[in-house]
Amino acid sequence: MTAATVETILQVLEVSKSFGGLLAINRANLTVKKGELRALIGPNGAGKTTMLNLITGIYPVSKGQIRFKNQDVTRLSPDKISHRGLARTMQITSLFAGLTVYENIWAAVQSRKKFLNPFIKASRWQDVREKTEALLELTGLQDKADWICSSLSYGEQRILEMGIALGTEPDLLLLDEPTAGLSTQESMALVMKMRTMLTGQTIILVEHDMGVVMQLADYISVLHYGEILVEGTPETIKENEEVKKVYLGQ
Repeated sequence: MTAATVETILQVLEVSKSFGGLLAINRANLTVKKGELRALIGPNGAGKTTMLNLITGIYPVSKGQIRFKNQDVTRLSPDKISHRGLARTMQITSLFAGLTVYENIWAAVQSRKKFLNPFIKASRWQDVREKTEALLELTGLQDKADWICSSLSYGEQRILEMGIALGTEPDLLLLDEPTAGLSTQESMALVMKMRTMLTGQTIILVEHDMGVVMQLADYISVLHYGEILVEGTPETIKENEEVKKVYLGQ
């Protein structure tokens, strides 16, 4: 196993995951650089979401090692990994449905606040308010700050989820099928918003929509039966014969 370089933020090293007799991930290796948007693609059942669950600590690794910011996080719990600077959005929206848009983002921002004085009301934290307002502007939801988030359109809820994730100031953001359930028009609108919101952010993107992947990704890793089949730029992946065969059905 090689030591991580200064630029490397995540290393998945010879990682395997078994569920009984099923080998879901087989000796996978993945290296993500700081500031990179890495797409993880593959056919249904390839192991994409399983990989995210291993990185976030939801599933224990059967074999191998995961290093985040040059530290071994293989056996850490999801909350400890999260507090080291990792955030994730899910395939299904996971918002505080009864709270407002503002309150959802505020809760994420203040979750990283260090409680220096327990007798000061949280509402007086000016820096939290300012960061919340900045994220509202970034998401474009500032005019809907007082709306209960369940009243937003589904596309707006996906954008809000990203705002919440960014509120935790992650070093690495995992996006699990962000366009799931959206129409083509909504997906393209979300892509345009993501380009604005996520500039410079280190991201692993799991996405089934190849149009979205090709527009956003710097580099692509293709999973097939739990193994990394091939990696490369969007241009090289698009022309790769193995990818066409196992993923694009050509």
